[in-house]
Amino acid sequence: TIQDELGDNPQTQDVQDFKDRAEKKKWNTVIEKLFKKELEKMQRMNPQGAEYTVQMNYLDLLLDLPWGEYTKDNLDLNRARKILEKDHFGLEKVKERILEYLAVLKIKGNMKSPILCFYGPPGVGKTSLGKSIAEALGRKYVRMSLGGLHDEAEIRGHRKTYIGAMPGRIVQNLKKTASANPVFVLDEVDKLGRSNHGDPSSALLEVLDPEQNHAFYDNYVETEFDLSRVLFVATANNLSMVQGPLLDRMEIIEVNGYTIEEKIQIAKRHLLPKQITDHGITKKDILVEDNIWEKLIEEYSNESGVRGLDKLAAKLVRNRARQIAMDEKFTAKISQADLFTFLGAGRSRTKYDNNEVAGVVTGLAWTSVGGDILFIESSITKGKGKLTLTGNLGDVMKESAVIALEFLKAHSAYLDLDQELFEKHNVHIHVPEGATPKDGPSAGVTMLTSLASLFTQRKVMKNLAMTGEITLRGDVLPVGGIKEKILAAKRAGITTLILCNKNKQDVDEINQDYLKGLTIHYVSKMNEVLNLALLKEKVKSAIQL
Repeated sequence: TIQDELGDNPQTQDVQDFKDRAEKKKWNTVIEKLFKKELEKMQRMNPQGAEYTVQMNYLDLLLDLPWGEYTKDNLDLNRARKILEKDHFGLEKVKERILEYLAVLKIKGNMKSPILCFYGPPGVGKTSLGKSIAEALGRKYVRMSLGGLHDEAEIRGHRKTYIGAMPGRIVQNLKKTASANPVFVLDEVDKLGRSNHGDPSSALLEVLDPEQNHAFYDNYVETEFDLSRVLFVATANNLSMVQGPLLDRMEIIEVNGYTIEEKIQIAKRHLLPKQITDHGITKKDILVEDNIWEKLIEEYSNESGVRGLDKLAAKLVRNRARQIAMDEKFTAKISQADLFTFLGAGRSRTKYDNNEVAGVVTGLAWTSVGGDILFIESSITKGKGKLTLTGNLGDVMKESAVIALEFLKAHSAYLDLDQELFEKHNVHIHVPEGATPKDGPSAGVTMLTSLASLFTQRKVMKNLAMTGEITLRGDVLPVGGIKEKILAAKRAGITTLILCNKNKQDVDEINQDYLKGLTIHYVSKMNEVLNLALLKEKVKSAIQL
């Protein structure tokens, strides 16, 4: 009361500050009514009470949130294309999708933002694409990492009656950007956790559903916020780890790994110039030619992306900076001897071996870091028809081996094989690199060809690799990861591929430059595979069965 008489009551001052700030807001009647009601509630509170501070924080948040505050989109498509091309090499599908969205926005003026999900191996530029999209659109950019998030309240917030209550991270980030239409990157959506505090991926369903997100409800804010103009971009390495309903709400855009040629261009245009700038040397101090980049990619970094290559470039530049600082003599051009000095010995990739051993066939595999080749080996000993499988194989791969052997038994006449052969011999199938777990159906055709070569002792065509699932009827079914597998085959020196005819559409989507030097045979039946893969000639060390 004395403070009121003197005119310096801090509560009165706080209320007036809030009223002044509220006059500048462009909010709708619902929010305005809520704000006035909450302000009146604060006026009735004791300024010394704990709830007074809670109420002040709440009113602060209401005023800081960008209700209906949108940044103006830059709808110049040519400018957007230039920005996307400048920051990222390749990735044509992604760039086209962003330009499509911009084109519709330019024609229609106002539309619900798509929910995009960039899916692919690490280091291919999924997260940094979000930044380029924001720059191309002229919007604010915000990134939220979901890796290890296991509390639903991180998305939806806590009720403000709890001590230390806070809004969810969606609302916090919107407050930070001061815009209701930023580009919002939800990083590592496949790494969301789950605990007894709720399921955050289920909480995200409301955020990522275009039919619902115009009225997103945060428990702390206690009213609805419109997220329909936010451009959400999720990123993931493994779609099988993403909840089905969540996956259903997103538009999946696959971001493939890079070829050696693409990596060399990325290294020259982006990675090396960035490291030179970061380490304070000049372009004249270091020169890396294409053959050195190729050696770095082939022997020092086994990956689909370029994250490891970036670290290698940084190491080369650091070593050059050390030489300059210590006044050592050097030539600007990095040599192979320099690689050994700076980085140590490299590790050669798996290359195609030869076709001089019966039962050894080259298959193609796909992992989270890209494609690779693998060898299927089989051997035969006297016994009672037992099948042994080694090489750290998963259940699906073991079943593929069983199917391959049973198909061969059922169609033994096709290869002029006696049924007694299967009853009087044991078969052992091994897939090298036993420490690495392997699974999936795509080695079916490779296993069958390996067994056919083993029992007939016939050579397998040189420089051949194959991938495809098989059935007991002898059909060859399509498999995934075709681009990565083809790139792995090229790196390993393979010149001929056998694929399922239904995978032709996947091959047609690949840049034809990557297919140079490759002959691809499309098949639908196992008999076609055996006709192509097995030569009439027997191996030199053929055994009489």
